[in-house]
Amino acid sequence: MADRTLPLAARTSDLIGSIIDSSTSLLASQQHDIVRFAMGAPSDDLMPVELMDRLAARTVPDKYSYGATEGEPDLIDEILKLQAAQGLSGTAERITVTTGAMQGLDLACKLFVDPGDTVIVEGPTYTNGNATALSYGAVPLEAPLDENGLVVEVLPELVAQSGRIPKAIYTIPNFQNPSGVTLSRRRREHLLELAAEWGAVIIDDDPYGMLRFEGASIPSFSEIDPGNPRIFSVRTFSKILAPGLRIGWVDADPSLRPLLVNAKQAMDTCTSVPTQRVVTDFLAGGHLQPHVDRVLGLYHERKNAMRAALERYFGDTARATDPDGGFFLWVTFAESDVDTEALFQTALAEGVAYIPGPAFSATGRFQDSLRLCFATSTPERIDEGVARLKRVLVQR
Repeated sequence: MADRTLPLAARTSDLIGSIIDSSTSLLASQQHDIVRFAMGAPSDDLMPVELMDRLAARTVPDKYSYGATEGEPDLIDEILKLQAAQGLSGTAERITVTTGAMQGLDLACKLFVDPGDTVIVEGPTYTNGNATALSYGAVPLEAPLDENGLVVEVLPELVAQSGRIPKAIYTIPNFQNPSGVTLSRRRREHLLELAAEWGAVIIDDDPYGMLRFEGASIPSFSEIDPGNPRIFSVRTFSKILAPGLRIGWVDADPSLRPLLVNAKQAMDTCTSVPTQRVVTDFLAGGHLQPHVDRVLGLYHERKNAMRAALERYFGDTARATDPDGGFFLWVTFAESDVDTEALFQTALAEGVAYIPGPAFSATGRFQDSLRLCFATSTPERIDEGVARLKRVLVQR
């Protein structure tokens, strides 16, 4: 009999997938009530669904035709206005519209990462960021976090120990996923200095920057050092408006635009034109700021509700971060025998879903930790979900 083994590419061994994205299908298959702390997304009541439905129904010329690979010109104009309102000037040549922020991360790795290249990543960090770098053969160098974000001060020592200069530094500077911490200005400035010293690019992944509900804003890398070609910024409307839109963008040095277009044409030709039109009309109609103003207070309330519930049910046996924005709390348990990965199925059966800590580590660390998303649930459901989580820990 002929050999039926398929000739898979060597890179398939590095396609690790995402436990976060897989949880969507897993939760859809469950028949019992589950408090959903797993996915990082707003709940339906915090998305401008009715308005977006009305905008989607509008008749627009060439709405269903192919669009420009770099994005619809009107949307690029609106993105530039949005960035200008945040204190960041730019030109259309810097912007490439993407199919969500994930495509932006993929484009970054496609442009900058060769097999065997060292990429500094935060530990813990976004699962899909790690997965994308690994899919291009990167060797992740995991660096620690504290309450002020990536501990930039230890990077030279880590790099020296590794014996390899990093090609890229992947960071989530605002309300980091999964920890919720924010990178301080001093460390942003230091990271820019190190990137220049090493000749590395900073992959600046900031889905949550507009979702600050308390505290003072910190200037972005590009505000600190305008025009620096080593800053590759990845942005998205998924967390601000709705994740199913799959509309994001990258802001990068204009010299990269032709390469970005070439790389994107090999992926999807262009981002969905009808969806780009919805986002364009939403922005042009002046709807974004009123929407953000409405949801920020609710996110703040939900964060406080989750922290209060953790204190009520766990006391000093669990330590949670206290973010000034975004979606997430990072919870670490005091007992040394807690294994959040091993407890996941038990928790699901008990009716609460979370993402285990090892999912956010290139080396499988953080078994005693987990990520909880407070954005998806009301305060009442948050309390119920944390109560269920407590029962899981008691039963282990």
